[in-house]
Amino acid sequence: METIGGAEKVTLTMVKDLGADLITTNYDETSFEKLGFSGIPVISIGRIRDSVKNKQQRALIMFLTKKLPPYDLYIICSSWAMSALVRNKPNICYMHSPIREIWDLSDGIRRTKKLLHQRILFDFYVKTHRILNHWFVKHTGFILCNSTNTQRRTITYLGRDSLLIYPPVEVKRIRYGTTGDYWLSVNRLCSHKRIDLQMEAFSALKDEKLIIVGSYGRTVADEAYVKKVMKWKPDNVEIKSFITEVEKEQLYANCKAFITTSEDEDFGMNAVEAMAAGKPVVAVNEGGYRETVINGKTGYLVNPDTKSIIQGIHKVKNPQAFKENCEKQAGKFSRERFMTEIKQVVRAISSGEREIKDKR
Repeated sequence: METIGGAEKVTLTMVKDLGADLITTNYDETSFEKLGFSGIPVISIGRIRDSVKNKQQRALIMFLTKKLPPYDLYIICSSWAMSALVRNKPNICYMHSPIREIWDLSDGIRRTKKLLHQRILFDFYVKTHRILNHWFVKHTGFILCNSTNTQRRTITYLGRDSLLIYPPVEVKRIRYGTTGDYWLSVNRLCSHKRIDLQMEAFSALKDEKLIIVGSYGRTVADEAYVKKVMKWKPDNVEIKSFITEVEKEQLYANCKAFITTSEDEDFGMNAVEAMAAGKPVVAVNEGGYRETVINGKTGYLVNPDTKSIIQGIHKVKNPQAFKENCEKQAGKFSRERFMTEIKQVVRAISSGEREIKDKR
């Protein structure tokens, strides 16, 4: 809970609105405050030094081996905290995605391993963690997923059915301001967000401006990727990192339109936030964007290549024409709707129900 993205915001929302405690390893209260989540009660089960390799695996071991304080219900937010399901019950697993580096992204990561011994070690790592993941999910009766895309991954990789509860978006706080002179991109600065596609597109669009808002994790891989991004960056692209939530909302409010290129995105809260500000979205035709962006009405779904992205950008000739449809679509993913559905599940478990069905 140091670098705050969409998954972390969902966790903080549940903690605040349910009056719950947050149990984690490393955390950054300054980041919480920037997002409007000051005063969150936090219990750390131990801090992992930034210099330590494989921080996520260390967290997995800590959540597996340390008995947490007693509660009436635990909500375990995947993915590296999934091991907490084993010893802490009753529980709910809120699945942002099965761990992508051991499932759908594993082949791509393996191809980056140039040496034979690196590939052998990576294969062992993947196989071991897949076995562990199957063991972890046996210890929960209820899996909630953030999209039908994540539901498909969960049944494919973990063999488990789930209930769909879309994540919360602050649609009441993010408002239309004006149609500015810049495009906006909001995402973590990591390789599967494919920032390079955005760079390539705007390198060819000299008359357009792009602002990328992106934080990044304190890992060797993320920091190396950020260095590459900074090297690729053309003059008409600006990168802002670790800004406040108010600053980000202002950027949404006053941008021209929004672009996002994440590979098979789990859900994609960023696209919904942009639509809440009445701004059209050009997104790759993959993953959760297919569930949120209405092609031709709230933006355009394009192929994940530079030529298609440029064509999608050119289609947005009159951004204001999308405003009404965008705001209407974003309203389906409100924080209030999310908390109503989460509380229904909590009440059902508290009353002893063994099966919860989707009532949509």
